[in-house]
Amino acid sequence: MKYLIVGLGNIGNEYAHTRHNIGFDTLDALAEASNVVFATKRYGDVAEMKLKGQQLVLLKPSTYMNLSGNAVRYWLQQENIPIENLLVVVDDLALPFGTLRLKPKGSDGGHNGLRNIQELIGTQTYARLRFGIGNEFARGGQVDFVLGRFSAEDEKVKKERIEVAIEIIKTFCLAGVQTAMNQYNNK
Repeated sequence: MKYLIVGLGNIGNEYAHTRHNIGFDTLDALAEASNVVFATKRYGDVAEMKLKGQQLVLLKPSTYMNLSGNAVRYWLQQENIPIENLLVVVDDLALPFGTLRLKPKGSDGGHNGLRNIQELIGTQTYARLRFGIGNEFARGGQVDFVLGRFSAEDEKVKKERIEVAIEIIKTFCLAGVQTAMNQYNNK
């Protein structure tokens, strides 16, 4: 079986390690732990890895967040991966910082990256791993917050939660979305 694991974020040093790039950071940690490296290809940086007989294609789109669907659609088609084997890792303002929530489908929740993916693949029925970044910002400060960096204290928590996110990704690929949800949601 082949899986497409997509981490959402924005390219460029000014966005590196911001809250909005938690998807990139998660895939970077998975690739590093698996001793694979990303190569720049069409629509993004791609790495391939094996996991107990499963093939995982890791994708960090280079299309910027709001056009992520272009990369997702291309790589699903290029690798002939069914939508049920797609998992998107995304930041979520609605969840407290560090909360991880796997869902098999759903709305875009106001997230422009998810909205674009949904528009271009034609369905809301794809798995997404929402990584809570909290919403500790003043009225009108959402953009600065999501494009801001984590505090030193939050970086430690982020690192621990990314390790759990990697386990969720592995469980999704090896045992399916329901098993992964049962094991990790609300924990």
